[in-house]
Amino acid sequence: MPKKILLVDDEPEILEISRDYLKASAFDVVTASDGVQGLAAARREKPDLIVLDWMMPEMDGLDLCREIRRESNVPIIMLTARVEETDKLIGLEIGADDYITKPFSPRELVARVKVVLRRVSGDSAADVIRVDNVLLDRAHYEVQIKKRTVQLTPTEFEIMATLMSQPGRIFSRMQLLNSAHGVAFESYERAIDSHIRNLRRKLEPDELIVTVHGVGYKFEV
Repeated sequence: MPKKILLVDDEPEILEISRDYLKASAFDVVTASDGVQGLAAARREKPDLIVLDWMMPEMDGLDLCREIRRESNVPIIMLTARVEETDKLIGLEIGADDYITKPFSPRELVARVKVVLRRVSGDSAADVIRVDNVLLDRAHYEVQIKKRTVQLTPTEFEIMATLMSQPGRIFSRMQLLNSAHGVAFESYERAIDSHIRNLRRKLEPDELIVTVHGVGYKFEV
């Protein structure tokens, strides 16, 4: 079965060329031209990944991302013409997994989609990682703490898996980004801090991720 991609953008040219390139790469593609249509399509179509624009009528990309995150952990890539560091961090804070800055190459979009979907498949790592009362299960793509299930986005899941793979080891921001295949952030290490904040919020009240100031992060039970 081909993976289903939902494209949400109010620019017809971007929708058309992105759809054509993704279809040429054997993806099933659904499109929507504004945020309201995009939310309805996300609920109806249950896509494997969503690509959405930041600036749209009716409901912008940030509000759409927030709504989707209330209901699903489907991977999300945001398209944005904004280049400011704080703007990019906002998208990550609300749950986006990756971002692409406009203008972009449709080949780059296809490559990013494939990278994020590979994170979800988790083909290259151990199926189960257990540290004390914390269990990470790739087969079911979930984390359990004392049998409490914690829902994570694909990027958060890969960061958690990396940290849990070697408890007590300090990982730098770049090492965590590389482990999550975050090609959008190779020159932007601070983006990892947003994902760590989201992770900590979801893991509360358990304090499992420790900051080592000036160095990086480590996992401790």
